[in-house]
Amino acid sequence: MESSKLKKDNLSMIETIALSVAIVAPTASMSLNVPLMAQTAGFSSPFVFFVSMIIVGFVSYSIIKFNQYFSSAGSLYTFTKESLGEKMGFTSGWTLLLAYMMLVAGCTAGLGTFCSSLLNVFGIHVAWLPLSLIFSIVMIFVGITDAKISTRIMLIMEGISITLILILSLVIIYKVGTTTGLSLVPFKNNGNKMSSIASTSVLAFLAFIGFESASSLGEETKNPKKYIPIAIVSAVFLTGLFYLISSYSQVIGFGVNSEGLKALSESSLPLTDLAGKFISRSYGTFLILSAVLSFFSCALGAACAGARMLFSMSRDGIMHKSMKKIHRKYSTPYAALIFIVAVSMVIQISMFYKEGTEVFQYCATIGSLAILVSYLFTSVGAVVYFTKYKICSKISLFMPGLSVLVLVCVLAANIYPVPEFPSNLFPYIVFGWIVLGLVLEHKFKQDTADKKVIVNGRSEDITENIV
Repeated sequence: MESSKLKKDNLSMIETIALSVAIVAPTASMSLNVPLMAQTAGFSSPFVFFVSMIIVGFVSYSIIKFNQYFSSAGSLYTFTKESLGEKMGFTSGWTLLLAYMMLVAGCTAGLGTFCSSLLNVFGIHVAWLPLSLIFSIVMIFVGITDAKISTRIMLIMEGISITLILILSLVIIYKVGTTTGLSLVPFKNNGNKMSSIASTSVLAFLAFIGFESASSLGEETKNPKKYIPIAIVSAVFLTGLFYLISSYSQVIGFGVNSEGLKALSESSLPLTDLAGKFISRSYGTFLILSAVLSFFSCALGAACAGARMLFSMSRDGIMHKSMKKIHRKYSTPYAALIFIVAVSMVIQISMFYKEGTEVFQYCATIGSLAILVSYLFTSVGAVVYFTKYKICSKISLFMPGLSVLVLVCVLAANIYPVPEFPSNLFPYIVFGWIVLGLVLEHKFKQDTADKKVIVNGRSEDITENIV
């Protein structure tokens, strides 16, 4: 018989931090997000990152407090279920599942794109999709191994990548500072409309997506009530500081003028372009490799976190029972992980005619909107739960309360004014996913109720015996 439990007391604090940092994927974010943000917010990408870091900090407060009371693989699904009930808990988990699947699909597409660019340097030309599908299969094999191994792989990959980008950023800041002088323009609003800042902030939020993922290791971490909060704080504020440094260096590196903004907005490999300008072309090649490592660790981390949440939902009887299967040797939720990666592969194949960077942008935006909804449910749940059980003071409740208000505003800004196609469709895709989930949940519960039989005068569930 297969075990139905994850490996307890398996992960140290460093390995717990590794998952959150891997999914946040600072290197991947800095490799693609800043040019996309520059298209709508101009020079103000660092400003948007700063505002987003503060907002995410407010959201993280609720998740940190919940982790001090619940240690579960269900993450935000469990927190919302315990505070707002099963229906809202399912909605939160189902929406978070969409976010993780989109993140896996988008990051794997980005992985294929950067790997293709790396091969091009050596005269080898391969499209992004075959590479992304090969890496997807590799992720399955790595993801089902001991969580200690996969988290260490993620940490090493992201650590190397962050170091390479920090070196470039500091060189840019030094050289620009000693020649033309540093500018504070990137840390200002620069006349951007509130709607532009709000729509751009979705990409900034994308850079923080996954900070909560350490929560999914609640049943595998040695001291979850201590280590997981540390992992979350690290993922938000240390990576937030990294974003400020890196995004600022990119803006001033291209130049705080119209020509520089145009070059930044149109750059598909901004870090590589800057490396060629300020260090060397060969260093730019190393940065492409660092992006490959980061996208792989991000996709792997999202698949692992999503698998654990899906496992938890299945264990609670609100997802198909096959999703709670645990690997006999490694005690990992292998069936759920294979499912998530398989769905992400289908998503990538369906957009084969697009560039990998476009696939990343589309999937990442949908995933960002989905996870913002899940964050919203968790923040509302925090207000309700903390008030009901008098866990926090009224002043402390200000933080989850403010995060609710801000998250609603950000979500509303992505609906009206209506964004350009295809971004105008993304909020409705998320809404349609939620509706589909509620229909499936109702049907699943109804089917479960219909499969109960009376045995010796007792109601007994026979669904476990049905193949």
